[in-house]
Amino acid sequence: MMAAILLGTAAAVPAAEPAAPVSVLFKPAGVFDGVDGVVHVGWQVLVTGDRIAAVGPDLPVPAGTRVVALAGDTLMPGMIEGHGHLFLHPYDETSWDDQVLHEPLALRTARAVAQARATLLAGFTSERDLGTEGAGYADVGLKAAIDQGIVPGPRLAVATRAIVALGAYGPKGFEPGVAIPQGAEEVSGVEQMVAAVRRQIAAGADWIKLYADYRWRPGEESRATLSQDEIVAAVTAAHDAGRPVAVHAATAEGMRRAVAAGVDTIEHGYGGTPEIFAQMAARRIALCPTLAASDATSRYRGWTGSEPAPPAVALNRKSLALAVRAGVPICMGGDVGVFAHGDNAREMDLLVAAGMRPAQVLVAATSGNARWMRVSDRVGAVKPGLLADLVAVEGDPVADIRAVRRVRLVVKGGAIVER
Repeated sequence: MMAAILLGTAAAVPAAEPAAPVSVLFKPAGVFDGVDGVVHVGWQVLVTGDRIAAVGPDLPVPAGTRVVALAGDTLMPGMIEGHGHLFLHPYDETSWDDQVLHEPLALRTARAVAQARATLLAGFTSERDLGTEGAGYADVGLKAAIDQGIVPGPRLAVATRAIVALGAYGPKGFEPGVAIPQGAEEVSGVEQMVAAVRRQIAAGADWIKLYADYRWRPGEESRATLSQDEIVAAVTAAHDAGRPVAVHAATAEGMRRAVAAGVDTIEHGYGGTPEIFAQMAARRIALCPTLAASDATSRYRGWTGSEPAPPAVALNRKSLALAVRAGVPICMGGDVGVFAHGDNAREMDLLVAAGMRPAQVLVAATSGNARWMRVSDRVGAVKPGLLADLVAVEGDPVADIRAVRRVRLVVKGGAIVER
C-alpha cells in the first residue's frame, strides 16, 4: 500500500527542466584558428556547452557567462597527434621486444592510461593510435574508457593490432618453428588479408594499419613484404567498410605499392623519391614523416644532436624536404611511444628545424590532421559549431613553435581539464 502511495506521489511531480548549457568566454591575447596560419590579436572565443558558439573580437556575452582571462596567451585548437602508440613507452626504458614479450597486458594498459593523460595535458586533445604492438585490442577498451569519462585522455582513433606479412615482423631471434607472440597480426595471401581487415574492423578498428615493408631478419635492410595484390585487397576491404588505411612504408618499393593501392596516409616514407612524392601529392595521400622517431632512436644509440646527423636522421630530413617540395600534405605525428608521451611537441620542433614554417606545422597539427583523419567536421579548428577542444599556450606559437610546450589551459568538449 505504501509503495502505491509513493508511486502516485512521484507521478504527480512534474519533470525537472533540463539545465541550460553553460557559456564560457575565453579572452586570450590572440586566437590561432588552425586554418589561416595567423594569430588574430584581440579575438575571443565563446563556448556554450561542448561547442564553440562564436569567434571574433568584442563578442556579445550572454547573461551568466563565465569569463576566463588568458592575458599573454594564444588560444588555438586542441592539437592532434597523428601517429602514436599509447601501449609503448620509450625504448631506452624497455626494449620493444621486452615490452611485447614480457610486460603483462594489465601493466601495459595501466601505463597507457597514464600516457593518455600526459598526452591530453600536453595539449593534444585527439590522437590516431596506430597499433598496440602486441597488446591486442586493448586500445578499443582504452578509447571506450576515455569516451565514457572513466579516465582522461585524447579522443582516440585506433588501429588495433596492425597487419604484417607472415614472418616479416617481430619479435625475432628464437628457435625456428617455435610460436612467438608477435607485435601485429600476420597474414599471407589475399584471402587472409581480407579476413584480418574485417576481423580488426569488427573488433573496433577505426583505421587499418599495414606494414608494406620491414626487415625479414634482424640486421637486414627493409624490403617490401606485402604484395601489391595484398595491399589492394586490404584497401578495398577497408574502404568498403568506411575505414581509411595507414601504411608503414620506409622503402621506395613499399611506398610505390601503397600509393598505387590508394592508401590514405603513408607513415615514415624515408625512401621516397621525387616521383613517388609527386604521385602522393596528386592523389592527396598524406605523409607522416615521424622525424622524432629517428631522432630518438639515434640518441638512444649515443648521438648527441651534433652535426653531421646520423644517416637515419639525415635521410628522414631529406625525404621530408622532397615531400614538402612536391606539395604532399604533411601529417604531424612523431611515432610517440618510441619517445615519451606528453613530449608530442618534439615532432613539431623537428619539423620547424627541418625547414617548415611554424604556421605550417601548427596547421598540420590541427586542421590538417583533422582532415586526413576524417574528423574535420568535429575538431581541428576554432570555428563555430565544432567541439570546443582548445589549448591556451603562453606566447605566440607562430613566432616561436616552442610556445606549444608552454601549455596554460586545456579544454576538451567545453570542459576545462584539471591538471
